[in-house]
Amino acid sequence: MADDSDQLAALRQQIDKLDLDILSLINQRAACAKAVAAVKQVQDKDGGFYRPAREAQVLRNIMTENQGPLDDEEVARLFREIMSACLALESPVKAAYLGPEGTFTQAAALKHFGHSAITIPMSAIDEVFREVVAGAANYGVVPVENSTEGVVNHTLDNFLDSPVKICGEVELRIHQHLLIGKNTHRERITRIYSHSQSLAQCRKWLDSHYPGAERVAVSSNAEAAKRVEGEWNSAAIAGEMAAQRYGLITLSEKIEDEPDNSTRFLIIGKEDAPLSGDDKTSVILSVHNQPGALYRLLEPFHQQQIDLTRVETRPSRSDKWGYVFFIDFEGHNRDPKVADVLHTLQERVSSLKVLGSYPKAVL
Repeated sequence: MADDSDQLAALRQQIDKLDLDILSLINQRAACAKAVAAVKQVQDKDGGFYRPAREAQVLRNIMTENQGPLDDEEVARLFREIMSACLALESPVKAAYLGPEGTFTQAAALKHFGHSAITIPMSAIDEVFREVVAGAANYGVVPVENSTEGVVNHTLDNFLDSPVKICGEVELRIHQHLLIGKNTHRERITRIYSHSQSLAQCRKWLDSHYPGAERVAVSSNAEAAKRVEGEWNSAAIAGEMAAQRYGLITLSEKIEDEPDNSTRFLIIGKEDAPLSGDDKTSVILSVHNQPGALYRLLEPFHQQQIDLTRVETRPSRSDKWGYVFFIDFEGHNRDPKVADVLHTLQERVSSLKVLGSYPKAVL
């Protein structure tokens, strides 16, 4: 027993020393980050300090060099928070998101920018776009597609007229929980609130466990959590952040029908993101209504061997029975092959708008 106690004391002493070494290195990094910010301020007085391509490169390098026992994503999350805190020494990032507080979109914003960022809840997706255009927020975070329920049309529609650029993306595993307030009678739940997509993601579970309960779609799952806070006969489907924010009890965990349920969010801003080494590009295209139009649209990507990661269509606002295409593909618009494809498309389509080239999601 004495030998075990001595060994434990020695290990704790070693941990204490390592903690002090880590503290010293973090502060050295912060001082270096401040020096970098000072140089950038001289070079570009109107530019911000946040550089999405640079952060993506740092995180990828950390994950590549990591030798464990912590896994790559856990290490990357730690470094994300260090970078977030260092950035906040100069100017915290202000990120608008689809609110209220406790939504999955806020969770995505914090995952991407770190907890030192200032997150600003907005009541609608178009308000997030306006906040960025007006300069009240440096960036916006908006949902664009879910692995189960597909694309978020309202987000795509806002890109048609907005001047914002896509400068990043983040993917979030979505775990839906059934939440109730402290005064709720569990056996008398007759109404369940949530966002329409969350209700759809849990359709089979609800059919099995609460077939007679009314399903009420609201603007967000955080709004659903707020509603049930003081009610006695209702429940909400929302995430862990909403449960914590509104002091709710988790009645059932992970009730989503698909275990790998994920949502992709876009980071919107005013600046183009430079090359990061592993990028995507998003464009909006409209084509002339003629035979072979779709083939001519897709042919340049095939010729240059560029992978398409998403193709969506939406009704055109200016052409009755016409459509616009939202296309995501691998590569940056500064890549020669991508530039060649865009040049070819410019000659084949009636309109082309590059929404942005940006680093692929690291976390």
